[in-house]
Amino acid sequence: MKLLTVSHLSKKYHDAHDEITALKDITFDLEEQEFISIVGPSGCGKSTFLSILSGLDTKSSGTFTFHKKNCKVGYMLQKDSLFPWKTVLENCLVGLEVEGKVKEEDKKEVLRLLKTYGLSEFQDKYPKSLSGGMRQRVALIRTLALKPDILLLDEPFSALDYQTRLALSDDVYNIIKSEKKTAIMVTHDLAEAISTSDRIFVLSKRPATIKKIYTIELTGKKSPIHNRKCKEFSTYYDHIWRDLDVHV
Repeated sequence: MKLLTVSHLSKKYHDAHDEITALKDITFDLEEQEFISIVGPSGCGKSTFLSILSGLDTKSSGTFTFHKKNCKVGYMLQKDSLFPWKTVLENCLVGLEVEGKVKEEDKKEVLRLLKTYGLSEFQDKYPKSLSGGMRQRVALIRTLALKPDILLLDEPFSALDYQTRLALSDDVYNIIKSEKKTAIMVTHDLAEAISTSDRIFVLSKRPATIKKIYTIELTGKKSPIHNRKCKEFSTYYDHIWRDLDVHV
């Protein structure tokens, strides 16, 4: 079932001297419970696209249509942005507090998420007590507490060391799949994109267009760490790397 249709979406910025086209004619459909990644050269407009979908920025032309009534979008940024003076539980409830609707059933759902994903013993602790990976899991649970239909993930693991990044990509992927969520992730890490995604959209350099879409089919596909060992992995990596407008 289609959850989102993006049609001929473009974004232009203006200053006193010039007009810059960041995104040009972006068109695709997103299926329910699909996990897609967006890759492309630095500065091509990947994060701008997420900002438009989340309502933080405006499009210049084109449309995006949600095919579910009152479809809700959750946005997880690079930094966890946890409040140091609030406990883990209180941080998870922040989004609901902003919406003015912290009901008892909402609190129970957050407690369930914390317990399910190994954080219940830290619910009364403060962020300084948590590792980087645990902080990102709290940030994800804070986003899930809002019951979003689509999760937007903007380089969610980029601030972590490599080992933690690998482990957390497994955690986040499993949480998203277990909770039956739909996700769009922006990343510079091709291995991360291939190991987690159902499809990968390769953007061109600015003005960004969709250069190619890969449907990722891995034999024995499981968790992201396992998927890096699949026989098709290196072939996808080589093809996508060649499609990027990157010159070293």
